[in-house]
Amino acid sequence: MRAPRFPLFLALLLAVSASRGSAATVPATVTVAAGQNHLGWSDAIVLRNGLVEAVVVPSVGRVMQFRFLGENDGPFWENEKLAGQPMPKEPWKAAHGSFGGDKTWPAPQSAWDWPPPDVFDAAVLTARVNDDRTVTLTSPPSPRFGLRTVRRISLDVAEPVMRIETTYEKLSGPPLEVSVWIITQLRDPVAVFLPVPAQSMFPTGLAPQWTPPPGAMQRTGDLLRFIRDPAKSYKIGNDAPAIVWAGEKQLLKISTPRPAGETYPDGGCTAELYGNADPVRYVELETVGPLKRLANGETLTATNTYHLARRTAAGIEADVRALLGR
Repeated sequence: MRAPRFPLFLALLLAVSASRGSAATVPATVTVAAGQNHLGWSDAIVLRNGLVEAVVVPSVGRVMQFRFLGENDGPFWENEKLAGQPMPKEPWKAAHGSFGGDKTWPAPQSAWDWPPPDVFDAAVLTARVNDDRTVTLTSPPSPRFGLRTVRRISLDVAEPVMRIETTYEKLSGPPLEVSVWIITQLRDPVAVFLPVPAQSMFPTGLAPQWTPPPGAMQRTGDLLRFIRDPAKSYKIGNDAPAIVWAGEKQLLKISTPRPAGETYPDGGCTAELYGNADPVRYVELETVGPLKRLANGETLTATNTYHLARRTAAGIEADVRALLGR
C-alpha cells in the first residue's frame, strides 16, 4: 500500500505554524537582561520572549544577533576576528572592517562616499532599558551631518518577530536631505529572495544601475532568487517592501513600509542586497526609507520588522512564499 503524499497545503500550513508561537505553549511576555556576556562583550543586553532572543551590544553600536532560543547559529553574521573587541577608531580598516549585526547609515551614500561617517559606524552608543521592555540605543551627534540616531529595539510578546524603529534627529548645521538606511549583515545564505511588486517601477524587476554576476540570479514568476558569488561582490535592489534570507534551517524576512508618493534614493529602491566575495562570506540585506529634507529640530523615522521562521519539508521557495504571504 502506497503511503499518502504529503499535501502541499499542509506543508505550507506547517511553514507558517513553525514561524509562530502558540498562545497555549508560548509565554506572552518579553524579558530584558542587561550586563550579559556575548562573545566577550560584557555590556550586552538580551531581549527574550518565549521563542527568540535579540542581542544588543552598545559598545559596538549594533544589534549583533537575532535567533531562536537555545540556538547559537542565528542568521546574523558576526565577525569572529572582532569578537569581544572595543570599537576601534577606524573599524572599516580592521579585520575586514565590520563587526557584523545590524546598523544604520545615512542615505544616499553619494553624500559621504567612503568611509561611513563618524557616529553611524564608529561610535559607542548609549543604551537604556525602558519600562515597556524595549531597548533604546542613542548615538552622539554627528559632527559632519548634525544628526543623532535613536534606535528602539523591541520583540513581539508571542511571535518570532523583532522591530527596530530608527530615528534621525537633526540637531545642528544646515538643512540636510537624508534617508534612513538600515544594513543587516547575515551569514552566507542558501539563497536570498527578493519579491517583484505587481506594479514595480522597474520593468525587469531590478534597479537598472546594478547587474548581478552571471548565474547569481534566477526568476520564478514574481520572485527573484540570488546566491552569493564567491568571486565577485555585487549589489542589486528594487522597490519591494521586503526581502528574505534563507539558510539551511531558518528564514529571516526583513520588511519596511513603502508609503506611496515618496521619493527614495538609489533610483527608487526600498530593498537591497549586497553579496560579499570570498574570503569573507556574508551578505547584507538593506532597507532604504523615503528621502526628507531635515531642518534643525526635525526628525525622520523608519521601522524595520524582522520575522524568523524555520525551513520545512515544503521546500525553500514554498517556505519563502508562505513567509511573504504570496
